Amino acid sequence: MCRDTASRRRDDFFIGISRILRYVFYMRASAPPAPSPDWCLFLDVDGTLIEFSDSPSPTHRDDALIRLLDEVSRALGGRLALISGRTIDNLDRLFAPRRFAAAGLHGLERRDAAGDWQRLEIDTQALDGARAAMQGFVTRFPQARLEDKGIAVALHYRSAPHLEPVARECLADVAAGLGDPFHVQEGNMVMEIKPSRHTKATAIAAFLEEPPFRGHLPVFVGDDLTDLDGFRIVDQHGGVSIAVGDRVQARWQLENPRAVRAWLAQVAALGERP
Repeated sequence: MCRDTASRRRDDFFIGISRILRYVFYMRASAPPAPSPDWCLFLDVDGTLIEFSDSPSPTHRDDALIRLLDEVSRALGGRLALISGRTIDNLDRLFAPRRFAAAGLHGLERRDAAGDWQRLEIDTQALDGARAAMQGFVTRFPQARLEDKGIAVALHYRSAPHLEPVARECLADVAAGLGDPFHVQEGNMVMEIKPSRHTKATAIAAFLEEPPFRGHLPVFVGDDLTDLDGFRIVDQHGGVSIAVGDRVQARWQLENPRAVRAWLAQVAALGERP
């Protein structure tokens, strides 16, 4: 059961310090290096390619973005994959009619460049207690939203940021009851209970073992705590890690999704070179 009390003053202090440190790092970070035709590109979606929305899974179609990603994919010989907390089905609706290589649910499901799927199979009944506890939280705090993804359950509080300390305590209680197979994945105004074995890093590592990504320099662009594992695996391969905004740190930085799109236009321009 989720508790209603938390040491808000302590939590707010450490959150404030963390934000100051992220801002200082952001001010010192540099723009990404010039695009290379040897790259393979992995892109987070929410907060990176598109702005966050109050809805957990907005599906507004953006034809300009779809065209841009298509051009980038062609310029890199198809070496582009979306790495998202959304389901792949949701990504396909968002970017229709294109069906990019993708990892969904933070790596719990993956579709490779050939269109073959890999999905983590778990007993979803193991999450029934978590669903009930998190639904109880939403009942007490109607500003929060529950998103049931089947093999993961997310609690969104973008409409009520002050709920962060009690939401964190609630999900810590839930995860403790589930044991090692599950963990809490924190994101931007969202916390999620998910299987711990798969992450964005494991998804990127799997792509790097397959054509057309194999043998190319990995680049990952993300904006959130959920992307830190992806940054680490890319850095371990000598690649390019790019953080968007000032929430998280990477070797290079872009200001916002608009800056990401401007940078992607430079990558797309590789396809115009003789």
